[in-house]
Order: sequence, then structure tokens, then C-alpha cells
Amino acid sequence: NEIKAARLLTQTSGKTLSEPIQNDQTKQAFLLSLSSVHPVTDEIIPVLFRPPAFMPVSLPLVIVSSLQLQAKQTFFYQLVFHMYTMGFTLFNGNGTTKTEEYPVHQRQIFHGLGAVSYAACIGALPLVFMNRYTLRSSLAQLVVKQLLPAPLLGLTSAFIVAVVRSPEFEDGIEVMDRNGKVVGVSQKAGEKAVKETALSRAVLFGSTFFLPAVLTHFVERAKLAKTPRALASVRMLMITSVLAGMLPLSLSMFPQCGEIKRADLEPEIQSLTEESELFYNRGI
Repeated sequence: NEIKAARLLTQTSGKTLSEPIQNDQTKQAFLLSLSSVHPVTDEIIPVLFRPPAFMPVSLPLVIVSSLQLQAKQTFFYQLVFHMYTMGFTLFNGNGTTKTEEYPVHQRQIFHGLGAVSYAACIGALPLVFMNRYTLRSSLAQLVVKQLLPAPLLGLTSAFIVAVVRSPEFEDGIEVMDRNGKVVGVSQKAGEKAVKETALSRAVLFGSTFFLPAVLTHFVERAKLAKTPRALASVRMLMITSVLAGMLPLSLSMFPQCGEIKRADLEPEIQSLTEESELFYNRGI
């Protein structure tokens, strides 16, 4: 009800997006509407999967996923982590893909659950090998517990985005002209949107795992942290700092309103417009 009231207030305030919003109540209503409602479908996004909730929800999941204790624990923590990112991707995708053969969300959920299980297995696999073949050397510990998790998490995060949003590049997404008029449905625009989002997600979580692991290794070697608890606290602080810094950077890597050149689109769409560039909702 609060969100509907906020949207009604924004719509009746008499302001367009190009005009400044002076009234504080209208500003708050606009921000609430912007963060709570999908920009294309106008559907209300569940609280845990709204963009403002991404940092506070994902941070503890990233921290526990980075512990690298036992294979079973790592599998469970990464399963929960990837389940959340799958839900976030599902609710914050492009939103314009349509098909008459099957419900798009149902297909995304089925494919996403398989991708999440696969990603969690990949995340725990190095620990399984280390335990199975009793790799106890310091080099093996360094590689398996500190160097491998970052690229694996980055790649699996990008993989989940690609799988969950696969209908966008298989069935296409809507592209619009500068006036917001829908010109057509493009698979190439969908492919570009998914690639950009997957890359930004890989950079976000790959960096969040890699940088704290490297810095913690040097802190441990320099014996700056006297106890394991102090070292764990340093690691948590570094993960929090890197995630907080990388989140806005990853979101700003590509604009939310994506652009694609007319020459890069399908011939049937090129024949429908003379504009040199068309636009689409990239999603998050």
C-alpha cells in the first residue's frame, strides 16, 4: 500500500523526469517507487531482492562463503549465496521477454536451480580434491583456499546470470527509440544485455573474494594480526570494504538504459526504423 501510494503521489505531482522534484515528500515517494518497482513491468519487487537490499543481504553470505572450511559447509554456504543471487537476477532482469509456449519465469526458475546446484558444486570441488588426495602443503593451501575461490565465484556468478536470463537472448527483448516507442524484439540486444550484466557480476564477486584473500595473506605473513580471531576480523573488514566499494563500480560499468547500434540489430528491426541507436533495459 505504501508503494502504491508513493507511485500515485509521483504520478500526480505534475513533474516529468526532466524536471526537478522540489517537494521532499515527492522526492521520497519517487525514490521509494524507483527502488521497489520493476522499471518495465511495474511489478513490486520483494523486499529482499530490491537493489537497496543487495548489499546488506549479500554481505554475510559472501563472508560465510569465503571461509573455505570443509567441502560440505562450503557447498551449503555457496548454495545459499547463489540462491539469493539467482532470485535477485530473476526479479531485476529485463522484464520484456514474452513467449506463448511456456511461462518465462517458470523456465528461468528451473534452469536457475540447476545452475545454482552446479555452481555450489564447483565452489566446493577444490576442497573435495584437497581432502581426497591429502594436499596439505602450504602451496596447495594457498592455491585452493585463497587463489581459486575468487575466479571460481566470479565465473559461477556470471554463469548463473546467463542461465537465469537465457530467455532474453533466446527469445529476445524489446528495443525502443529515443521517444520510448517499442520498435521490435531483438535477440542481439538480449545477448548484449545479459553479457554486460554477467560481466559486472563476475567483476563484483570475483574482486570481493580475490582482494581480501590477497591482503589477508600478506597480513598473516607479516604477523600483523596476533590471533586467528584478529585475522578473521581483518578479513571480514576487508570483504565489507571491497564489496561496498565494488558494488557501485560494477553497477556503473554499463548504463541501466543500454544502447545498441541499429547496424548491430537484426535486419527486420533495421527496416523498421531510421534511428542510428536504439535502447533497452539492461537489468541488474
